[in-house]
Amino acid sequence: MQVTRSDAKGRPTSQPPLIVSAWQFLVAMVIFDSWQYFMHRWMHTNKFLYKFHSVHHGLIAPYPMSSIYSNGIDQFLTDITGGLLSRLITGMTARTSIYFFSLSIIRGVDLHSGLFLPWSPFQLLFGSNSAFHATHHQLGGFQANFSQLYFLFWDKFLGTYAPYSVEKRKEGGYKVRAIKDL
Repeated sequence: MQVTRSDAKGRPTSQPPLIVSAWQFLVAMVIFDSWQYFMHRWMHTNKFLYKFHSVHHGLIAPYPMSSIYSNGIDQFLTDITGGLLSRLITGMTARTSIYFFSLSIIRGVDLHSGLFLPWSPFQLLFGSNSAFHATHHQLGGFQANFSQLYFLFWDKFLGTYAPYSVEKRKEGGYKVRAIKDL
C-alpha cells in the first residue's frame, strides 16, 4: 500500500511499500557500517586524523554519551558523511531516514553504555555489542574492533577482530577483557 503525501510546496510525495523501506534500511546499515569501519580504522592509523579522534579516546571507560563525545571533524568524517552517503545511495525518504538515524544513535549509545546485557534485543540482534566495543577502548584492543554499530564482518574479514571474554564478577556486574593483544 502506498500512502500519498505532499511536501512543503504541495507536491505529491509518497512513502514506498514497507518491503522497499526495509530493504533500504538494511542496505543503509551496510553502507553506514562500512563507511564507519574504514574511517574509524583510518583515524587510528593516520597520526594527523588521530589528533581529532583521540578526543573520543580520552575517555578510557565508555559511558552512554561518550558515543558522541568527539571532535567535530571526527563527527563530520565518520557519522555525518557516512549517514549522508547511506541516505543518498539508498534513496530513503525523510521518514525512513529518521527511523534509521534514530536507531543508529541508540546503537552508538548502547555500544558505549558500559552495560553488557545478554538479554538486550540490540545485543542479541547485532554482533557488535558493548563488550566488543569496550575491548576497542582498552589498550589491548586499541588497534582492533573498529566496527561500529551493526555488523562485525569487516573486522573479521580484514583481521582486526580481537576476541574478548566476559566474566561475571563476584561483587556483581561483568568484566570485559581482550583475550589477546594485536
